[in-house]
Amino acid sequence: MTDDAPTHEAPAIFNSKTRPQSADDEISDFGKVNYLEVTRHQHDQRLDNFLLNRLKGLPKPHIYKMIRSDEVRVNNKRCKAHDRVQREDVVRIAPVQLATREKPIISTEFAKSLLARVVYEDEGMLVLNKPSGIAVHGGSGLDFGVIEAMREVTGKKYLELVHRIDKDTSGLLMISKKRSALKTLQQHLVDKTIQKHYLCLAKGQPALNEQRIDASLLRYTLASGERRVKVDAHDPQAKESQTDIVVHARFILAGQPVSLIEAKPLTGRTHQIRVHLAHIGHAILGDDKYNVHDKSGVHRLCLHAWRLDIPGYETITAPLPEDMADWLPEQTKLPE
Repeated sequence: MTDDAPTHEAPAIFNSKTRPQSADDEISDFGKVNYLEVTRHQHDQRLDNFLLNRLKGLPKPHIYKMIRSDEVRVNNKRCKAHDRVQREDVVRIAPVQLATREKPIISTEFAKSLLARVVYEDEGMLVLNKPSGIAVHGGSGLDFGVIEAMREVTGKKYLELVHRIDKDTSGLLMISKKRSALKTLQQHLVDKTIQKHYLCLAKGQPALNEQRIDASLLRYTLASGERRVKVDAHDPQAKESQTDIVVHARFILAGQPVSLIEAKPLTGRTHQIRVHLAHIGHAILGDDKYNVHDKSGVHRLCLHAWRLDIPGYETITAPLPEDMADWLPEQTKLPE
């Protein structure tokens, strides 16, 4: 173990007159040094994720800067973002100023609508059919997202996102209710044993009914600071990415050829399906980033997380939302 890595023996003595507070409890005063004792709920969690869940409202880059600047320590030792905290570790957090620490105001109507969208639940996980236009978590000017709202509505202390989908993408979102379930599900994602299926409406009509898109993707930043992704076969920073697609229907919309496509990402890159389909000339309807000249007239990103195949679970599905289904011809047969 290097000097920079956190130890996982008994925590070192820290300079505080009081015992550290439980990391299960919210921090009441961010203007002072805070000492948090890791509980079983955060055991083996990455340090950056641990901090993101406790410093809500603080931009992610600021959290990484705090770690690099030694404003965060674990058991009085320097640490790195990828280090994993262990039960009974003591995490020291320097004073920090957040934009707001007020709890989000969740309307009763919105709360009920979220709870009504739970399509699967057991002791360790729930799966929500997320509507388009709602972010999965707060930040970047958003007071709250799905996960904050669900914590508030259910009153559960431990709810964590297993994965993320884009704000404008609708469909299945996995949320863990136990740390053990989170570790198991995320390991499935690492091992690529969970298969996600998306349905989308795309411009044009591919010549092939089935094909694999194999094109490396590179993340980059616009002059405005907004992040984008592009296909790049030469940059060493680009990551290998593959998406299988199946065309289920071809039809005409607003005088333009359109297709209903099932996309199965074999890798999990940011905006992967959106960029891959745009790369082969069949950008997703309503995509304001990768289909800027869209003339279809749709008013949302037509991408829906439709089905999940998870080892040990029955297949979980979410029906195509009405604001996408309404664009399909009446005789269109949806995949089962």
